[in-house]
Amino acid sequence: MSDAPRRILIVKPSSLGDVVHGLPVLGLLKRRWPEARVSWLVTPACAGLLQGHPLLEEVILFDRRRYGSAWRSLSAASALWRLCRELRERRFDLVIDLQGLFRSGWLARRTRAPRRIGFANARELGWLYYTDRVRLATMDEHAVSRNIRIAAALGCASRPVEFLFPDDESDAQSVREMVGGVDPYAVLMPGANWATKRWPAERFASLVGPLRKRFGLRCVVAGGPDAAEAARRIAGATDLTGRTSLRQLVALLRGAGLVIANDSGPMHIAAALGRPLVVVFGPTNPVRTGPFGRDDCVVRLDMPCSPCYSRRCSHTSCLGWLEAEAVLDRARDQLANPPSQA
Repeated sequence: MSDAPRRILIVKPSSLGDVVHGLPVLGLLKRRWPEARVSWLVTPACAGLLQGHPLLEEVILFDRRRYGSAWRSLSAASALWRLCRELRERRFDLVIDLQGLFRSGWLARRTRAPRRIGFANARELGWLYYTDRVRLATMDEHAVSRNIRIAAALGCASRPVEFLFPDDESDAQSVREMVGGVDPYAVLMPGANWATKRWPAERFASLVGPLRKRFGLRCVVAGGPDAAEAARRIAGATDLTGRTSLRQLVALLRGAGLVIANDSGPMHIAAALGRPLVVVFGPTNPVRTGPFGRDDCVVRLDMPCSPCYSRRCSHTSCLGWLEAEAVLDRARDQLANPPSQA
């Protein structure tokens, strides 16, 4: 841009992992234009990762469920109209759509910003609403790298790639009280938004004893409501599922000696925090959505049907046949060579 933008909007409403993947763009924008006031449009479920962020001017909530019923609800339509009016009144100079869907492109257009940038291959014809389109040669590239290409198209540097989370000592103190002591702990995260991405709870349960005996780590199970049922089947671990806010979850993961997780949003937080990490992959592709820059964390079976990107499967062999010992071997490697020493 010939003139530095004064007000910038990042549109990346969800999901949790996607918001984490957008954080490096925020840092690169502020390095390029330190005086710019940056806002972020995000769903209430993910807002905890951004509220109080030192690089953000404000967090704008986008209630996707409510606005999605605008076509049949007068109150929802009125709320969506008010949101669009408020976006226009902020007079953004630049809108960056990292979501790449029809609704995110449409919202970018509603701001009436003179410059709106997104991916040329945005789904659902979202690209129609951009003034600038960034074309990708391939989709077999990590989501973080794709987002950085948009920052680079704006004249930002491509490095450093940093993941900054809001930090609060009160959250850290709450976590210390929840875990009940100062002993080193491992966080097990058996949840995932697809059933096909969940390693069996029995396998997570089989890790509790060996992690204590081999590595001196007691186990804590964390995650949202999707992990609660699995947590009940993991004997000998402290169950914190559904008890932590997002900021407390960040604090919990920041203090972990080891994190073992499925392909999920919290996994990306642990990866961004640089924790020793083991991630179990099945139907999805770690090249695209694995822990960024952490290929050594991934455990998966090389099967002809994986990755299939399917939410339904009659056998889930890619995870069902994955034994606990493979995960423990990778945990040993991670603890012997922690990321801070890489």
